[in-house]
Amino acid sequence: MSERKTRPTSGSVEDFLAGVDHEQRRRDAEAAVALVEEVTGAEPVLWGSIIGFGDMTYRTADGKEHDYFAVGLSPRKANLTFYGLTYYGSNEELLAELGPHTTGKGCLYVKRLDDLDHEALRTLVARAWETNHQST
Repeated sequence: MSERKTRPTSGSVEDFLAGVDHEQRRRDAEAAVALVEEVTGAEPVLWGSIIGFGDMTYRTADGKEHDYFAVGLSPRKANLTFYGLTYYGSNEELLAELGPHTTGKGCLYVKRLDDLDHEALRTLVARAWETNHQST
C-alpha cells in the first residue's frame, strides 16, 4: 500500500509562499492565508503543496479513515485553490455572490482574490470551518 502524499510536514508556509513564481498568485495566497487564519484562529500548516488549517477525519469509499485539514488553500499555476469550502454542492447562495470562480467536488478555484466579494469568502471559510474542523 502506498503512503498518502497529502499529510502535514515541517515545512515553512512562509518559505513555500516565497517560492511561488507568479507574483499575483503569491500575493493572493498570502492574503488568503491571512484571511483564513483570521477567520479560523488556526495556524497554517504545510501539507505538501497545500496550506492547511485545523483537523478533520474523513472516510473514503473503501471505509478507511484519513486525517486531513479542515480548510486549505494552494497557489496553483492556473488558480488559487481553496479546499473544503464547497462539499456536496453546499453554499450555492454564497457562491452566487462570490464573484468569478469555478468549483470541484470540495474545491473553489479563483483567478484573482481581488475579484471576489471578501465577505462572501469569509462566510464560506467560517461555514467550512464550523462544518469540518474537529478539535483534537
